[in-house]
Amino acid sequence: MTSVCLYFKVHRPYSLKKYLSKDIDACHCYEDSGADLQSINQLADECVLPANEIIYEQIIGQKGRFRISFSISGVLLELFQRYRPDVIRSFKKLAATGCVEFLAETWYHSLSSLHSPAEFQRQITKHADLINELFGMQPVIFRNTELIHNNRIASLISELGLKGILCEGVERILHDRHCNQLYAVPGNTDLVLLLRNAALSDDIAFRFGDPNWSEHPLTAEKFAGWLHQHPANTEVINLFMDYETFGIHKKKESGIFDFLASLPAAVLSNDEFIFSTPSEVIEQRFPGDVYDVTKTISWEDRSNANCVWCENVMQNNALKKIYSIEKLVSQSADERAMDMWGRLQAADYFFYMDESRKKNINPSVTPREIFQHYTNIVADFEISLIKKEIEAKRKSSAARRLTFNILQN
Repeated sequence: MTSVCLYFKVHRPYSLKKYLSKDIDACHCYEDSGADLQSINQLADECVLPANEIIYEQIIGQKGRFRISFSISGVLLELFQRYRPDVIRSFKKLAATGCVEFLAETWYHSLSSLHSPAEFQRQITKHADLINELFGMQPVIFRNTELIHNNRIASLISELGLKGILCEGVERILHDRHCNQLYAVPGNTDLVLLLRNAALSDDIAFRFGDPNWSEHPLTAEKFAGWLHQHPANTEVINLFMDYETFGIHKKKESGIFDFLASLPAAVLSNDEFIFSTPSEVIEQRFPGDVYDVTKTISWEDRSNANCVWCENVMQNNALKKIYSIEKLVSQSADERAMDMWGRLQAADYFFYMDESRKKNINPSVTPREIFQHYTNIVADFEISLIKKEIEAKRKSSAARRLTFNILQN
């Protein structure tokens, strides 16, 4: 029997202000609450709430045979709690069915796995605690930012006691093998890898609704037929995509919600196919081979140039700068500073510093301007930390002198 493993990434970062050089050491407010409210309302109303309701109806209609998983960043859960608690209630309603799994990830949708092992593990633990608090579920499967993965990252995940990782099925690593089976990491058969089926996932996430695509229009029945054509010994077909596929990237008028509503019945029309969550898959199957990832991969790469967040000088400089102040943040022992540092690590900000990504953001703001606003914010943040450190040392020194004078007298 073949498992269909359907997972959705749900994330948006805090919106940063246009922060000018004159604001450095003068204005310490970095985030745009008005833009946050607009962004979260759009995501809630156009995507999450209608999609969640369809999923709930299908779970009930299919008597629990429809099963899915979500990976929701900590910052987005914070924003939902602040602006749209109805969305949190909607996810809790799904969790109560017992047919939905919530995955572990970095709290801030960050690139910490590439830059700071300690910060990476801190964020995962913080995120897992929130998932448990909100949904009564302790995550056992990990999904890294944009499916970034390598053997070193796998070791860090294993140290946290997690049982599985979602990552990309890359042809140059698979060679003649396929992505529709479970893999182990080198030297650790207890940690299981589930590889994204890029072709089938992207048929929905990118090609759906494209009138120039040879398979247009894509119906749930046609897509299910493609799944059903897989050999009988196929273990799992992993369909991983952005939740914004539904209603944001693909508008309601495209028929994407109708596709989602029809998919469960179409897949389950073949008795040899079931829906499973990632943890259910690794409980039902065992790794049949090793997936050895010595060089970093992610969901968007198909070549050796694998990181879309550090392709130009601006991205590299911004990344180096934000992680260079880790020690300063840690020494401050200030939870608010630690949280702000984490928020500034969101991969989105570096992604937007690429000219080819302009369509993903406000077209009136250039990648150069985004870089400048971001570096101005980090400069102000660093100056604030340095001033606090100097003040703390001054107070400590004054306290020692006072103690010395008292003892002398």
